[in-house]
Amino acid sequence: MPTPYPESGSQSHQTFQPVCRWARSLVHRPQVSGCVIDRTRLTRAVMLGLVRMLFCSTAATGHFSPLVPVARSCAEAGHEVRVAAPASFESHVRRAGLDHAPFEDIPAEVAGPIWASLPTLTMEEANRRVVREIFAGHAARHAIPGLRATIDEWRPDLVVREPAELGSLVAAEGANVPHVEVLAGLAEVTALLMAELDEPLAALDAEAGMAEGTLYQAATTSPCCTSVPASLDGTTGHTGRPVWRYRADSGRPTGSLPEAWGDPDHPLVYATFGTVAGAFDTFTHVFGGTLEALAGEPIRVLLTTGHSLDPESLRPWPPNAHVRQWWPQEQVMPLASAMVGHGGFGTTMAALQAGVPQVIVPLFAFDQWVNARRVQGIGAGRMLEGGPAATSELPAAVAEVTRDPAFRQRAETIAADFTALPDVATLVPLLTDHARSAA
Repeated sequence: MPTPYPESGSQSHQTFQPVCRWARSLVHRPQVSGCVIDRTRLTRAVMLGLVRMLFCSTAATGHFSPLVPVARSCAEAGHEVRVAAPASFESHVRRAGLDHAPFEDIPAEVAGPIWASLPTLTMEEANRRVVREIFAGHAARHAIPGLRATIDEWRPDLVVREPAELGSLVAAEGANVPHVEVLAGLAEVTALLMAELDEPLAALDAEAGMAEGTLYQAATTSPCCTSVPASLDGTTGHTGRPVWRYRADSGRPTGSLPEAWGDPDHPLVYATFGTVAGAFDTFTHVFGGTLEALAGEPIRVLLTTGHSLDPESLRPWPPNAHVRQWWPQEQVMPLASAMVGHGGFGTTMAALQAGVPQVIVPLFAFDQWVNARRVQGIGAGRMLEGGPAATSELPAAVAEVTRDPAFRQRAETIAADFTALPDVATLVPLLTDHARSAA
């Protein structure tokens, strides 16, 4: 079926976008300066098939990142897009080239003690506390007033949310706005998340004046979008709902590194523990431990710390290592022989997408263990248990995944499955059709 939208970048597309914005304003503001808009002009707006979409995220880069290519694709097709996220997250939204609709953050004095307690808990206890007290508790309740106001004033046709942003689930259901999830994890992660949400969502039902079970039913039956191929994902967690798979990347770049260091003939190992670990004293020594453990190995190490940890604090760096707060993963992966990580969704999927074998050291979130077990289970890497203390095992594990070609071969097989996914642009008509059919 031919697409109803002009091709991105074409002259007609450049003309199409401002027309879309004008027509969309007519639909939601049928009177301008006291004059009723001509019926023909309003019909033109409707016939253009425009949809206004509100994307909703928590203040977490790993949760927001999967929304970005979907939001951009919808905007490029001419639809109106905004991102509702905590006020503190505005710079991240703006850097993605998207409009921000802020809502209230969790006060630091509320969230701080919860996050600080996690290293003292078991993985199961930490997961339960974050899901119930943060995502379905304080975060949702602080977000709901702002989200309700945005929906009331901007009147979106569709809410597109990430699974942990539950305030938008409440606001969308209350306003009878259809909604879709963009997943930030494997199907098993979705199942584990929902297993913790029955009671918290029932409490939110009551507070919103909804029948018990309304929100849980809505969350488990709405369509979901995922960039994970079925061969890696499995089906657990997706039962009873439409699943739309897509490819988020636009091809493999050639790769680049920040500067020269070490022996250029040695294999490159990219080490990253995400954007969160550097903010917790309990986990900061995983960075120094990684450098120390790999210092004597015949490899080059590029370690990124995230913006919460100054690379200078890790000096002196070993001669075979270079440390940055950040470097684009899409530039590192084509050159990497292996990746050392914590099992975060973004980094784990990026390595698999590039066909790079991994050594994963889960640190603090339940999805990190799920991802690590899955990578090890499919033969694309090794999992090391024990948190930061496991860095002492890195030399043997890195040597294994870089020298045994079976790890690379299996990772490349999964990479081919990522490549075979349909482009993210194929989501646009699915999203717009869902918005219209549910209207």
